[in-house]
Amino acid sequence: MDEIKIESKLAKRKFVPLPLGSIKPRGWLLNQLRIQANGLSGHLDEFWADIARSGWIGGDAEGWERAPYWLDGVVPLAFLLDDAKLKDKVHKWMDYILTHQNPDGWLGPIKDTRYKEYDPWPIFIIMKAMTQYYEATKDERVVSALRKVLIRLDKLLDERPLFDWGKSRWADGVLSVHWFYERTGEEWLLNLAKKLHDQGYNWSEHFADFKYKERLISGFDQTTHVVNNAMAIKSPGVWFRQSHNEADKKSVYQILEMLDKYHGQVTGIFTGDEHYAGLNPSQGTELCAVVEYMFSLENLISFFGDVAFSDRLEKITFNALPATFKPDMWAHQYDQQANQVICKHSEDKVYATNGPDSNIFGLEPNYGCCTANMHQGFPKFASHLWMKSEDGGLAIVAYAPSEANINLSGSSVKTILETDYPFDDKLNFTIKTDKAIEFPLYLRIPNWTEGAEIKIGDDVIKAKSGTFHKIVREWSGTTSLTVHLPMRVIISRRYHNSVAIERGALVYSLKIGEEWKKVKGEEPHADWEVYPTTDWNYALEINEANPEESIKFELKTVSDCPFSPEGAPIIAKVKGRKVPEWTIEHNAAGPLPESPVKSSESLEELTLIPYGCTNLRVTEFPKL
Repeated sequence: MDEIKIESKLAKRKFVPLPLGSIKPRGWLLNQLRIQANGLSGHLDEFWADIARSGWIGGDAEGWERAPYWLDGVVPLAFLLDDAKLKDKVHKWMDYILTHQNPDGWLGPIKDTRYKEYDPWPIFIIMKAMTQYYEATKDERVVSALRKVLIRLDKLLDERPLFDWGKSRWADGVLSVHWFYERTGEEWLLNLAKKLHDQGYNWSEHFADFKYKERLISGFDQTTHVVNNAMAIKSPGVWFRQSHNEADKKSVYQILEMLDKYHGQVTGIFTGDEHYAGLNPSQGTELCAVVEYMFSLENLISFFGDVAFSDRLEKITFNALPATFKPDMWAHQYDQQANQVICKHSEDKVYATNGPDSNIFGLEPNYGCCTANMHQGFPKFASHLWMKSEDGGLAIVAYAPSEANINLSGSSVKTILETDYPFDDKLNFTIKTDKAIEFPLYLRIPNWTEGAEIKIGDDVIKAKSGTFHKIVREWSGTTSLTVHLPMRVIISRRYHNSVAIERGALVYSLKIGEEWKKVKGEEPHADWEVYPTTDWNYALEINEANPEESIKFELKTVSDCPFSPEGAPIIAKVKGRKVPEWTIEHNAAGPLPESPVKSSESLEELTLIPYGCTNLRVTEFPKL
């Protein structure tokens, strides 16, 4: 079974993701993936019971979603790095799963002690891991296993419709059904996809009449759950491919609008600690929601080719994602906060439904789902950087140092991007072909830039913001081109009329001194509290009409660990005054003072660094 070769009844993707293994990370992205492999992602199976003794490999521990979650991130991580040890682990896991398929076709344990028999939800996850594995290995056993489990799922849905998590997350199942259909042309798969859609929760209706405009403080509901909503963002887009109904496409934008308007954060995500939590930057967002939002956007970019989705993907990836990990990726938070000035176990907490240790850095703070699911973030971002365009060309939809290898019309094409982006505004491309070939190359020009330029030889091309700039030419041998994306400072007004600072794809936060205290476990996978050692309660003095006058940026060398306070590749200097009445309440930065504020404290020079480089931070500031 090979790449798409049938006359599909699904709507064409604007951009088609390349098979896993086609893209290789370089530069800082390669280092980041190595950090991840050397941290929890590469070692959970050695000591964490829910993976090490998983029911998915015949063990006595959890046999539901956690091993599939882990594999969904570790499979791409292993093949992106071409890491022999990680690939060996992946092969052993997949070999066990493929050779222990149940006689009726079901994959994994039929029953986990805490859940009903034949729960489709973990099947949705393991299929995502298996499709990636197939793309990287061409192991034909995957084809047979997927066909058998989908036949069993089809019959099961007639006996018992979707329930609980599977009902909310039906689109994840449809993705794999569509993947299989596009490679086999088996018509019954479209009927199965329709069953999943029809039995699933109607997210379009949920957001068309959106009732949840305030922070929720109690109870549990699948429809307000932060992770379900992050997954739901892609749902109408997934179904659009089969429905061809423009209302489904429009629904995607309505979902984003509602989440931003009532629960949005400057990093592109929305609050949810465990449920919708409003606009307050001291509320939190669950790590699972961050990586699932990214996956939703990666799919939406592919479906529709909208630059806005790429812009948001970068914003989340470069800010919210790294900020929720300890820099060495041996610990993570359950909840991160845009204004996060202390991380400690506290029964007096700002969260509505999450526990007292939700924002500490640890192995499995609050709940272990994020320990299992955190791994897909950086690897899937890396594996979706380059895509094939619907007209037979190549598109780069997000920027990070990387290379892509693809065959276009019988010609071998290698594209290399060398850059320190998002910390720098220069992108250097090299396109190599083994013979002369004409094809279009699409370069994303973000909405936030002005005056973007593309240079090929002596030719300088002006590129329009918010577009995929199309270059059609004959490529022969080696061709170099550069892209310059000027990064202007944007001051946005946020909660209580506060201000936040953005430049390019990065959001900037106050650098706060840190004291780390180990509270539980053994290193390297211990639990840590983090206490501030410097003041954090500042209001900024900024000229909003000309922010470059108020903020000075200094670019440094990109280190091997750029997403850390010490390794931050860029710093910003800004002036501000302390606001003494703004204090810690409920183990969080207290209510944000309404701007403008007055302060008689002395004016100080403050250091800001990218949000993704911080562990403690203030991101939304009162303004003087």
